[in-house]
Amino acid sequence: MDTALRRAAEAATGFMPQDEGLALYEAAAKAVSDLPGLPLGEVGTYCGKSTVYVGAAARSGSTVVVTVDHHRGSEENQPGWEWHDESLVDPEVGRLETLPTFRRTIAGAGLEDSVIAIVGRSEQVGRTLWSKPLAFLFLDGGHTEEQAQADYEAWAPHLAPGGTLVVHDVFPDPAHGGQAPWHVVERAIREGFVEVSVTGSLRVLQRPATQ
Repeated sequence: MDTALRRAAEAATGFMPQDEGLALYEAAAKAVSDLPGLPLGEVGTYCGKSTVYVGAAARSGSTVVVTVDHHRGSEENQPGWEWHDESLVDPEVGRLETLPTFRRTIAGAGLEDSVIAIVGRSEQVGRTLWSKPLAFLFLDGGHTEEQAQADYEAWAPHLAPGGTLVVHDVFPDPAHGGQAPWHVVERAIREGFVEVSVTGSLRVLQRPATQ
């Protein structure tokens, strides 16, 4: 990974450990190589930390990553929750607003030509607006059971045969974290995806080329 982009990713606001970020980049870079010319997808942008990793892979393959988020934060980012950041609250509306921070992250990394941001609910965008095949899909949106399944249902059908699916915050043991992303991984495997690697809470899967 480009050294400057790696530093930008590591400095960005977010929750992804360095080893998981590099594994994300490597999975995206392999997808770019395997399926050249197709865009990459990301569900759950927050402030752009993971987007820099995926965007670096997109730039290396002369393609783009489309990242979708409503930029109001997930459940765990809301007031009273462990991962709430008061500095990200818009004082005029009294709600979390991560879009300006995300834009600064991407501009600072020099990735504005490689990253396309869509502001909206991921399941609505995936079901009603998106139609192009994806080489790569990173799911890291809302972690309730309903939202995680909705994200998968809306976006996994767009993943091309041979494409790569990556799911974050996967904890098979409920003592270590919420179960919704793990249930998405279990469902994906039942539906034909093959698990390729595990790095921390990051799971990389691949859709068979003949599926």
